[in-house]
Amino acid sequence: MRTLDDLDVKGRRVLVRADLNVPLDGETITDDGRIRASVPTIKALTGAGAKVVVCAHLGRPKGRPNPAFSLKPVAERLAELLGEDVAFATDVVGDSARGVVDALGEGQVALLENLRFEPGEESKDDAERGAFAEKLAGLAELYVGDGFGAVHRKHASVYDVPRLLPHAAGGLIVAEVEVLRRLTEDTERPYVVVLGGAKVSDKLGVIANLLAKVDRLLIGGGMAYTFLKAQGYEVGKSLLQEDQLDQVRGFLNEAAERGVDLVLPVDVLAATGFAEDAPHDVVEATAIPADREGLDIGPRTRELFAAKLADAKTVFWNGPMGVFEFDAFSGGTRAVAEALIRAEALTVVGGGDSAAAVRKFGLPEDGFSHISTGGGASLEYLEGKTLPGLAALED
Repeated sequence: MRTLDDLDVKGRRVLVRADLNVPLDGETITDDGRIRASVPTIKALTGAGAKVVVCAHLGRPKGRPNPAFSLKPVAERLAELLGEDVAFATDVVGDSARGVVDALGEGQVALLENLRFEPGEESKDDAERGAFAEKLAGLAELYVGDGFGAVHRKHASVYDVPRLLPHAAGGLIVAEVEVLRRLTEDTERPYVVVLGGAKVSDKLGVIANLLAKVDRLLIGGGMAYTFLKAQGYEVGKSLLQEDQLDQVRGFLNEAAERGVDLVLPVDVLAATGFAEDAPHDVVEATAIPADREGLDIGPRTRELFAAKLADAKTVFWNGPMGVFEFDAFSGGTRAVAEALIRAEALTVVGGGDSAAAVRKFGLPEDGFSHISTGGGASLEYLEGKTLPGLAALED
């Protein structure tokens, strides 16, 4: 992939596809990690005299304008982080966008409104998507892909536009790909992967691919209960995907055949219901009461997982160990994060809820080797899939 060093950007309009898909509470940004991650590439371009036009998506507005998904609060936060004004276009490729872009001077920045307000952005119809891509590409002379969290999507701004303009990868994508290659090629061992989150079905591909590569696979979060059920244990009212039991039994058998240490919780916090203040007890993971649901891994599991991480040389973590949004059930996720900080290893946090948890707990981000901005994209890369956005940048 070409990088920023391969583009002559001075005085030229550069369209930057960033990932600014941040969580909002009304108009308040509750986690600005993705915005902060976009700043170095934007600053590098403005410092070189580019006229920077940033585009991004937010949420799922389903192809039409929706004020609840406006990027205006993001423009304001981006301006604060850059320390300079960010002009905001109230549409994507309409009169406002063209006016804002035409007014840019060297070293100045504009942000277009939410890409997903346009039906062409996500269209499965190549012609509709291509027509929108041509309008978007018409706003610029060069393209920089820096939204790693979107590169697994065959969307106009990710896949089609770089085929229409001279293009390069931004610093964020370059860093993401470099780290992910270290997780798939010549990986230093022991190699430990920690997977959590709600559903096994979200992780099928990555588990299938990683069983041939890892030394240990630690399973927590809601997906652990399907593994426990597959072994014949009672899981009470815990999250369970019964349609995945046969698949999970296959994973358990394959791990045993390959000598992979597949580690499940030995105790859990079993609550009377899904609530912050729900009464709960520590119970054996193999004997969850029928009227309880597991909401976090227990203290012995936290120690077990920490021990399995202690001598690791490479660690990838994706997915919380429990309902970390509730303080009472956040201890397992925090324990895993802190174990990664202590490990003398390449430690990669796979974006999404895992990255959000790190920030929620106030843990030092430089305590990890890399915090990805793209949970889904990271997983698909580790599954061995071709990511459309990366393929377009490699052309």
